[in-house]
Amino acid sequence: MSIPASAASPNERSAMQVARETALGEISDVLLNFEHTISRAKKALARVRKLGGDQNVELALIEAIADLERTHKRLMQDTYYAGDSVRLI
Repeated sequence: MSIPASAASPNERSAMQVARETALGEISDVLLNFEHTISRAKKALARVRKLGGDQNVELALIEAIADLERTHKRLMQDTYYAGDSVRLI
């Protein structure tokens, strides 16, 4: 006789739960890399400004930082805060 899913041990996770946790772990790694990249780009911008660097480099870094921050935010919203809804692109 099989045990109903609702009667299973509370410590056991379904394959779907394990897959979701694994996927979110991957997203967490990507977000961490984004955060590191944003931080590094901001440091580079500050250094370029301090040294009186090329204006084109400054503008490129400013735009890159903005793009990275938008992508970071969208990735978080589309994964952690999306709930069970499906996003149609």
